[in-house]
Parts: sequence; structure tokens; C-alpha cells
Amino acid sequence: MPAKIRLQRHGKKGQPFYHIVIADGRAPRDGKFIEKIGTYNPITVPAEISLNFDKALDWLNKGAQPTDTVRNILSRKGVMLKKHLLVGVKKGAMTMEQAEVKFQAWMKEKEAKAAQEVKISAEKKRADNKARLEAEGKVNAARAEVIAQKKAELAAKAAEEAAAKAAEEAATEAPAEEPAAEA
Repeated sequence: MPAKIRLQRHGKKGQPFYHIVIADGRAPRDGKFIEKIGTYNPITVPAEISLNFDKALDWLNKGAQPTDTVRNILSRKGVMLKKHLLVGVKKGAMTMEQAEVKFQAWMKEKEAKAAQEVKISAEKKRADNKARLEAEGKVNAARAEVIAQKKAELAAKAAEEAAAKAAEEAATEAPAEEPAAEA
């Protein structure tokens, strides 16, 4: 059975973290492996991938078969393109220098695209935070207005009660003074 390049799951439930390993095709997913060549963390945005580029390329050239997910990871990191270019060099379609120039141009383009995605993501996050703060400010203003109305109503009620008490006290004091005035 040929060697496989596959993911070995680690991490806790709901928070996966993977090691990219070379393993015998018959070995269990999280079992014995030949060599660890990298890690993959899909939780972060963008997904964090650390890969030993040279070892991955070496194992691909030796005939190791990547799983579908690992093939996508290797494509994203440029290992599959480098392998393709090396096959072209081996067949005589291009020289090693031409292949290296093509690969470096692709890497620069890929890095620029990744930086742009990170920038767009940061701007979107900033805009979302700003919108959320504005919405929260509107809610707080509405609450403050309701509280101010309630305080005004309570103050008016307290003033009415104070006026009623003052009028009541004045009414009770006035009859008490009248009989004294008659005497």
C-alpha cells in the first residue's frame, strides 16, 4: 500500500486542529505515522497552515498520495504547482530557471491576494463593529429617553402630590386660625 499524505485530528470537540502526516495507507487515521510535515488549523480566519514545503514536495515526488483536503492545502501552498513545474523540467518543456521564475511570480501573486483578503476582512470587521456600536448607541439613546420621561413623570407626580399636601395643610391650618381670629 502506498504512503498517504493525510490529516491527523487533534484538538477537542468542536475545535479541530490537524497534523499533516505521511502514513501508511493501512494505518488508522490518528494512528502510527511515518513523518509529520506540518499543521493545519481551520478555526482561524484565514486558516493557519504551517508546512515543510521541501519535505512535502519530496514525498509527492516519491509517490505519496494526498487525500482530497491535503491536496487542496498543498495546492494553496504551491507544492502541487512546484511538482507540476518540476515534471515539465524533467520532460524538457522548460528549464529549471524558467520554472523557478513562474513559481516565484505565482507566489508573489498569491501573497498579494492573501494580503488583500486579510485587509478586506479587517475592514469588514471594523465596519461591522462600527455599525454595532451605532446600533447600540441608538438603543441606549432610546432607553435614556424613556428613563428621562419616567423621571419627568415621577417629578411631576411628586410636585402634584407636594402641591396637594401644601394645599391640604393650608386648608387645615386656615380653619384652625379662623376660630382664633374670631375670639
